[in-house]
Amino acid sequence: MLELYELNVFVHAAEAMSFTAAAQRLHISQPAVSMQIGNLEKRLNAVLFDRSGRNIRCTEAADLLLPLAREILNYATHIEDTMAALHGELSGHLQIGCSTSGGRYVLPHLIARFRQKHPNVRVTVGICTPEGAVDQVCDGRAQLSILSSEADCRDVEYRPFFEDQVVLIVPKDHPWAATESILPGQLVDQPFILREETAGTRRVMQLGLMHHDVRVADLDTVMELGSAEAIVTAVEAGIGIAFISRLVARRSLETGRIVEVPVAGLELKRPLHMIRHSRRAQTRSQAAFWDFCYSEETRDFLRTVA
Repeated sequence: MLELYELNVFVHAAEAMSFTAAAQRLHISQPAVSMQIGNLEKRLNAVLFDRSGRNIRCTEAADLLLPLAREILNYATHIEDTMAALHGELSGHLQIGCSTSGGRYVLPHLIARFRQKHPNVRVTVGICTPEGAVDQVCDGRAQLSILSSEADCRDVEYRPFFEDQVVLIVPKDHPWAATESILPGQLVDQPFILREETAGTRRVMQLGLMHHDVRVADLDTVMELGSAEAIVTAVEAGIGIAFISRLVARRSLETGRIVEVPVAGLELKRPLHMIRHSRRAQTRSQAAFWDFCYSEETRDFLRTVA
């Protein structure tokens, strides 16, 4: 008979490609991970990992087992949630993927408010790429994900739930800090800090500027950073100006360390989508969080943080 705990350890090890990393995630020792994997290998009469060299690699047997193990663990969670419902409780483990900087600022507020209603639900948020956010939902590592772009996946249901504003920020002592607005053409003469090419913020900026005949290649790019928070810090330090999510810049804007400058005729918006698997059975906590995020109460709250 398969042991759920052994399958859970296996899934963590296979996803991390490391027994040490799996041990850290599970809060157990590395030898304990090795023991559980060894027990599972004996139970299945199959070698799951190639342990030669410094790193581990999944064998063909592990590649076959991984999606099945995830499915079994998801069903086990669903059973626990269903049985808890007999006592009127909402519990379980809700796993959410998130690929957007705006989502990372909205989610903690939503989760805090959700757990006020359902304190027995444990929530894990995994930061990932947009592709990873979709993959996690498709293969069962996450019940929900938040991302700003849509991918071509027939098994995933997309639904917009928040509109993020992308704004131009400048250092507090910049000449534009006291200006009501600037023209798009003026941007080409300024030192610019950009996100990486795959970032949703950059894609929105590119499309908006193209309507005003301004290309990213026309900008004086002095730095590219893979973190929205790092860009805000760089603007504070006077390195350059940048387009960034207003949510990310909000605290620095409120304290006056940077200034938001309107660009005439340029309104950049980025819809954030919540996604779920369209064919896989939902857990009760997943369904409750989905409904909570689209309730009138939450919509009213989100208007205050936009």
